[in-house]
Amino acid sequence: MCDTILSCARDHLLPLAREHLLPILREAVDMIRGVPKEIEEMKDELESIEEFINKADKMVDDAEDDKTSHQIKARIKQLKEASFHIEDIIDEYMICEEQPTGCTAGANLVKTIILRLEIAYKIQNIKSQISEMKDASSEKDYGFQFHIQSFSEHGSSSSAANSNAALLQNLRRAPFYMDEADVVGFEVPRDILIDLLLEGRPELTVVSVVGMGGQGKTTLAKKVFDNNKIVKHFHCHVWITVSQSYDIEGLLRDLLREIYKQQGINPPQSIHQMNRESLVDEVRNYLQKKRYVVVFDDVWNLNFWDDIEFAMIDNKNGSKILITTRKMNVVNACKKSSFVEVHELKGLTKEQSLELFNKKAFRDLNGCCPENLIEISSKIVEKCNGLPLAIVVTGGLLSCKDRNTFTWYKFSENLNSELKEDSKIKRILGLSYHDLPYNLKSCLLYFGLYPEDCVVPSKILIWRWVAEGFLKKERGKTLEEVAEGYLTELIRRSLVQVVSVRNERVKSCRVHDMVHAMILEKCEDLCFCKYIGKNEQSSLIGMVRRLSIESGADNIMESIENSHVRSLLVFSPKTLPESFARRIPTKYKRLKVLALEYAGLLEIPKDLGSLSHLKYFRFRDTHPEARRYTLPKSICMLESLETLDLTGTMFYAMPKEICKLRKLRHFLGSSMSLIQLKDGIAGMTCLQTLREVYLNEGENENDSRVVELIQELGKLKQLRELVLLGVRGKYMSAISSSINEMQQMEKLYIRTIRVDTVINMNLNSPLLMLRNLRLEGKLEKLSEWIPKLQNLVKLTMVLKYSKLTGDVMKLLKSMPNLLYLYVSNCDYEDKFKSLHFQDGWFKNLKELYLHNFDNLSYIHIDEGALCSLQKFQLSSIPQLQTLPIGIQHLQKLDFLCISSMCVEFMESISPDDGKEHWIFKQVPFVEISGGSGAIKHTLSNFERKKR
Repeated sequence: MCDTILSCARDHLLPLAREHLLPILREAVDMIRGVPKEIEEMKDELESIEEFINKADKMVDDAEDDKTSHQIKARIKQLKEASFHIEDIIDEYMICEEQPTGCTAGANLVKTIILRLEIAYKIQNIKSQISEMKDASSEKDYGFQFHIQSFSEHGSSSSAANSNAALLQNLRRAPFYMDEADVVGFEVPRDILIDLLLEGRPELTVVSVVGMGGQGKTTLAKKVFDNNKIVKHFHCHVWITVSQSYDIEGLLRDLLREIYKQQGINPPQSIHQMNRESLVDEVRNYLQKKRYVVVFDDVWNLNFWDDIEFAMIDNKNGSKILITTRKMNVVNACKKSSFVEVHELKGLTKEQSLELFNKKAFRDLNGCCPENLIEISSKIVEKCNGLPLAIVVTGGLLSCKDRNTFTWYKFSENLNSELKEDSKIKRILGLSYHDLPYNLKSCLLYFGLYPEDCVVPSKILIWRWVAEGFLKKERGKTLEEVAEGYLTELIRRSLVQVVSVRNERVKSCRVHDMVHAMILEKCEDLCFCKYIGKNEQSSLIGMVRRLSIESGADNIMESIENSHVRSLLVFSPKTLPESFARRIPTKYKRLKVLALEYAGLLEIPKDLGSLSHLKYFRFRDTHPEARRYTLPKSICMLESLETLDLTGTMFYAMPKEICKLRKLRHFLGSSMSLIQLKDGIAGMTCLQTLREVYLNEGENENDSRVVELIQELGKLKQLRELVLLGVRGKYMSAISSSINEMQQMEKLYIRTIRVDTVINMNLNSPLLMLRNLRLEGKLEKLSEWIPKLQNLVKLTMVLKYSKLTGDVMKLLKSMPNLLYLYVSNCDYEDKFKSLHFQDGWFKNLKELYLHNFDNLSYIHIDEGALCSLQKFQLSSIPQLQTLPIGIQHLQKLDFLCISSMCVEFMESISPDDGKEHWIFKQVPFVEISGGSGAIKHTLSNFERKKR
């Protein structure tokens, strides 16, 4: 029977196979072979589509009627969806190419062949779709095509494109910090508001600043809030940003956190569980006997005062509430139950407008306008109608242009002087946006994933830009350095605002709410991203590329699951169903960026490794009852992963499979045990950031394993940031040897297991790139290599049981770039009880902190020493009885902080008869707290007695 079947198959089936199946197989093989060439063609097609969309997007803003605008937007969405499909195909191909294809791969080989064949068919399909779209365009939208072509030939010439490309190439890698233009024209309203806050009736009073968007309400309020008179007058001052959508419980928690922060204590863990009534009681209890000022910035809701007024206790002590708003109705709502003072903000005068514009447009010329541009600058500024935001953005835009009259007159023609104020700002923001190179546009639009007024950490933003692929490689720079240049350029153009600076670099940033509104509109038109806010009922329509969620409503979970999403940011996972995290790998298969903030009770998906495209993963649990998590072994499958951020989250020992992540650039955690990685971490040669590694394994027999781990770290030549905790003295030799190999190091943090463990590091040569050094432990002497760190900006030494000599400061005195010096827990030897800063010492130092010096009894500052010092803190120095002699020589000192000093010291600065009291006349801001015995001052008490 079997022989009959085989004979039949040979005689009948094989000929059929040759006739029908073999041609199909040949076609399939040819398609697979042609995939690499097709992919290159797809990349070119993608660039063409993106260029076309870029031009069409500009036409949307220039459209004279809504019908044309809607037609163009519809075509843009079609093209964006086509570009998304192309991106997906290219990414699938890149992942497929990295799969093993040798004969030993077995099943993987078959799987790879099938995948490549699928890609080949997808390429054919998308090519057909694009061809149909082009045919439809030529038949139905000839006028649209004509306008695009005309725009391409005239409005966006090749020279302009080359100019944009040159701009990206020439972004400087200067210190990652840009000063904002000096505020102009706010002197009079500032003084009026200060008087309103300092004087007036004892009852609680609401002071309101009313003005349209872009008029500078927040800037003015911030200048008032930070004014020395205000800080000294009130016991407590808090700034809260409200915005259009707010959660009253969230605002109250923010208010409490700020109050606790000012007291220098951590908020109670129960703050997360408090309901509104408990939060109100907590706030009222604290403010009961305080004279306070609270700023509520950017209030929109008419019911806001009804929500918040019960927490703002009226203790008849002259407390004030400062509200900024665009709506007079918000102010009128406050009048129902409170005293209200209203200040309507006016626009800048012509002279003030020109001054502000020149500071932005001609920063490199110290705000001096070239003679050939004086007339046209005046015309451009006149069209800004005295609106600070419009002036600043316009100046930032023109600062990037050639300084010839033709270019500037051309720009002026695009500004319609007949537009209303709000339309004017929108128009200016649109011009500034369209002037950006394509890559910078994507970077700016990324702020659309964050809530309005959200403060964004710069490092996190940069790492996400890298993962998204927004950056173009530049020779001699890492992608992170390129991203720093992009952010610097957005700041220079006044499209992004600096919030805080650390070590001369931007620590955090944000965008103005009107810029944010423009970004959201562009994100909608370009299908760039979707943000779902608190209590918002929303669903995804069409293809959404990036998604951020702050709402946890169950009824929207199904509607937001979309396999086309490439970036998923979840700000409040604790409000989401527990099953949400488990569904991520199946519902969002092509994710590149995944961030779960405040994770709460969410688990890390066990099949996380199936997200083969993932480049950025952040999992952060700051819940007060945070527990330890387990990282799944499947993480080894994330071969594209570049950033693994587990900051603030406790994990059990990291699985050794992490070593397979050979593209990982940034690896962050909290007291991580990496002992399991000792045999493989040396292969992670792309690592730039590694923190926090906890080295204490608790048992002596593990010491050799720890040393092996440290030795392997020495092979990570690209490390720029390293944090080691739990360091024992026996590890110092291995640590020194490994750090000697890390010549790219920029930030180094060493903390010993015990405060009396000696830090005895010997480096053969100074780390030339090191900018930030922190040492926590015991020093027997200052290491010789530390003063040789010529690029060091910040030095922090927490030194317990260290018997140092007076030569420490002498050794550090000439470090050219040192801006920040913190020395704590230092016991000077008995014969060195004085600290003498001599003429010429620390010429560039801006901040100096001296804390816990048990034997120090005398500080002398020569004229010419510490000549750049702006902030000086003295705390817990029990033998010091008077202020440093010569402190009056510090002409740039604007902040002096004194805390926990002896009775004699406090008496010497007493406002009544203290002999050192006169010193406070030169220092703008003085903070005094703590003390011993009967002398204990708060700053406001000090100033009240002084007056």
